[in-house]
Amino acid sequence: MSLVTGKIMSILRASRLLVTMLAACAIAVPANAAVSNADYVKIETGGSGKTSRSVVLGLNKAAIVELPVAARDVLVSDPKVVDAVVRSATRTYLIGLTVGQTNAFFFNDKGQQILDLEIRVERDLTGLRDALRHYLPDAKIDVQAMNDHIVLSGTVANSSDADKARDLAERYVGKTEQVLNMLAVDSKEQVMLKVTVAEMQRNVIKQLGIDLSSALTLGKFAASLVTTNGFSLQGELGGATLKSPLSWRSRRLSIDQTLKAFEEDGIVRTLAEPTLTAISGESAKFLAGGEFPIPVSKDNQGNITVSYKPFGVGLAFTPVVLSEGRISLKISTEVSELTTSGAIVSQGMSIPGLNVRRAETTLELPSGGSLVMAGLLSDKTKQNIDGVPGAKDVPVLGALFRSRDYQKNETELVVVVTPYIVDPTNRKKIALPTDGYAPASDMDTILMGRLNATYGTNGSAPTDKKLKGPVGFVVD
Repeated sequence: MSLVTGKIMSILRASRLLVTMLAACAIAVPANAAVSNADYVKIETGGSGKTSRSVVLGLNKAAIVELPVAARDVLVSDPKVVDAVVRSATRTYLIGLTVGQTNAFFFNDKGQQILDLEIRVERDLTGLRDALRHYLPDAKIDVQAMNDHIVLSGTVANSSDADKARDLAERYVGKTEQVLNMLAVDSKEQVMLKVTVAEMQRNVIKQLGIDLSSALTLGKFAASLVTTNGFSLQGELGGATLKSPLSWRSRRLSIDQTLKAFEEDGIVRTLAEPTLTAISGESAKFLAGGEFPIPVSKDNQGNITVSYKPFGVGLAFTPVVLSEGRISLKISTEVSELTTSGAIVSQGMSIPGLNVRRAETTLELPSGGSLVMAGLLSDKTKQNIDGVPGAKDVPVLGALFRSRDYQKNETELVVVVTPYIVDPTNRKKIALPTDGYAPASDMDTILMGRLNATYGTNGSAPTDKKLKGPVGFVVD
């Protein structure tokens, strides 16, 4: 037997011995013991194991991976996030394409894992951090990336710096909704706004007319002439109605005349000074007045649905302290009152009209500075002449056949705003309208007609001996 044949026979005998041993082992396994192929499966996930590494890659930037041994295969779980360019067996370029997360596996020629990279692609915020340090050197701002968003945190001196930081981040990202502003303001400035609404109105009405009544009798023929010249502009308002003593009568002719004359001068003064305080960046509203009901509709049962319309002195504003002493204000102010002009009367219900003075704008003022935010100068004139056609145009004598109705309205309105940056103070330093008030005694009320006792500041008696009459906080 040759040497090769002997080796072959030895291998066959060893194979039969191995098969016999495996069969014996199989017979030795209990019947109730379950053996599954899954027990021999090995599963490795990204981020676990000694070969795992993590890397943060900037958007549209690259990283170079140098391997200690040659790689055969490279697997990227999401090629849309990271592109892997294999330059050589030991060098690979990773390029961040979009913001997101992925991982990459590197294997050698035997299928063994060389490296597992957990890759997170984010925006490179170095430029934004440098810009914030340059434009806001005193602010303490931390910038973090969260997926495709930017989170601003830290503290700034005022709301203006917070707005500037947000604007810089929005310009860097390109979209407003991708910036989350979590900046805190060190000191919350409080702004007190004082608004003065001053208005003067002057109304003039003049009416003048002559009514004639004449009768003529010639035998069996009788004729009469009656003229009534009304006032079409205002209607007949009343006033002095004079029957002229100049009447002429004869046996056949009688003439009577009635003179109507009326004149009215009126003046209205309106002054409202609402004051309101709010934190910088927050809105505040104020209303001193009331609400009147307005019927809206009826339901199937005939019940009336009512809504309420507010009126009075109203103020709403939103202050933003831009820098030391500079305040941006978004203001809306209104002064309204009920009036019969434009009122609606229907089915026994009367809905009044509103005389409204309203202004809304955005201003920028220093603390303590005043500015006229709105103003109005109005001069309106109306005049009508009513009379008998033809006769009213006759010079001199035409005045007997016509009437004149004249109206003139003048209005001057000014709205002044003054903001102040204020701080809290001691309660004892605050004065109230009711401080020092003392009701008058029965003797002062009956004999002197006083409603309140005479008093001075902080309840002290007035020092001016020439002062006469009731003196107080409101009454002077």
